[in-house]
Amino acid sequence: MDTNAISDERQQRGLVIAATSNITKRGNETWIVPSQQRNGSKYAVTVAAEGKECTCPDYELRQKPCKHIFAVQYVLFREQVTETKPDGTVTTTTTEAAKVRVTYGQPDWRAYHQAQVSEKDHFCRLLHDLTGNIPDLPKTGAGRRRTPLSDMLFAAAFKVYSGFSARRFMSDIRAAKADGLISRAPAYNTLFDVMQREEITPILHDMITTTAKPLAALETQFAVDSTGIGTECFYRHYAAKYGHDKERRAFVKLHALIGTKTNVIAACKITDRETDRGDVSEFNPLVTQAAQDFTLKEISADRAYSSYANLEGAERIGAVPYIPFKSDATANSKAHKPRSKTWIRLYHYFQLNRDEFLTHYHRRSNAETTFSMIKRVIGDTLRSKTSVAQTNEALLMVLCHNIRCLIHEAFELGITPMLEKYACPEIATDARQCLPEN
Repeated sequence: MDTNAISDERQQRGLVIAATSNITKRGNETWIVPSQQRNGSKYAVTVAAEGKECTCPDYELRQKPCKHIFAVQYVLFREQVTETKPDGTVTTTTTEAAKVRVTYGQPDWRAYHQAQVSEKDHFCRLLHDLTGNIPDLPKTGAGRRRTPLSDMLFAAAFKVYSGFSARRFMSDIRAAKADGLISRAPAYNTLFDVMQREEITPILHDMITTTAKPLAALETQFAVDSTGIGTECFYRHYAAKYGHDKERRAFVKLHALIGTKTNVIAACKITDRETDRGDVSEFNPLVTQAAQDFTLKEISADRAYSSYANLEGAERIGAVPYIPFKSDATANSKAHKPRSKTWIRLYHYFQLNRDEFLTHYHRRSNAETTFSMIKRVIGDTLRSKTSVAQTNEALLMVLCHNIRCLIHEAFELGITPMLEKYACPEIATDARQCLPEN
């Protein structure tokens, strides 16, 4: 891996730590920085005239600035202003912004409690309305009558939401049939079969779009990011560093455009180890897809998405891209191709208005919150074995997450009686009129 890329990654993580963690000062030269893994670990960063040190394993191994050192640097930059007087003396003062304690409004705990205790009931009803209008796939060949596709998709999504294995989930699916949510209770092996069909992948994408549309009136600021979701499969590869094959757990990558207010996923794509082209190439497709239903005013992303095409693609749809430039980026071109006007303008804005830029950019941290919500509540491992089934299972996880966001926002906005309208595909646009404009 390129050294500059590693440094950029550590700087990026340090920026996230500085924005989301409580970094405290101990003594004159020591700062206590919590671990980004949120496992209770803390590291001591020493900032002295002779250099900077950290007690984390990364620094002890490399003896180079780690993400915790970068986090302290961002805090110092945010809190101090250096002034050079006419006589040549230099003074450092604490800004007024650093003296003011930042406070955040408390959530509506009553609405949150009501949404939590009744989430499963509303989830099943919304999922029933969402899958009820899905037509069956054409039947080929002879054989007994096939279980309706609407029932199979309901059962597959409900199974992913429950976190149970297919066999242990059968009691829940029988209860759903007794409640009239499905017409037939599919067998557990039917769930395996439906998730291995390529035909349902575009259907799941449409269902995700449908569940996101009702929140279009609330979301104008978005973040683009990706995360890996582990599988129960392993693969072997030759490691030149060790001189022999190494075994690693396979994973799929979820690329998502996320609303930073409600954490809803407006657009997504699933790639695996073989089809993944990197994060930078997935930016414009996600933005273009979401722009069909949402008004995108701001888009935040990390440095992995910094490119001509992405900056221009965001401005083409009327959004302001808040994407940090890499450490070796310049306004002047070193190649024969000149820099675009968009690149030059945003580069100077990034360099000259860093505090204002970071205020908007910090919204990207909500993408990490969204991925944490999915993995903590729905699961962080895919049970499926084949590539197609893993893609469909990951899309079902996104679908379940969007329905959860829809339920919680409905309770917070006080429109619980109208929940049934949200998930119906033919009236999803009308449902947005129930939400406030701001």
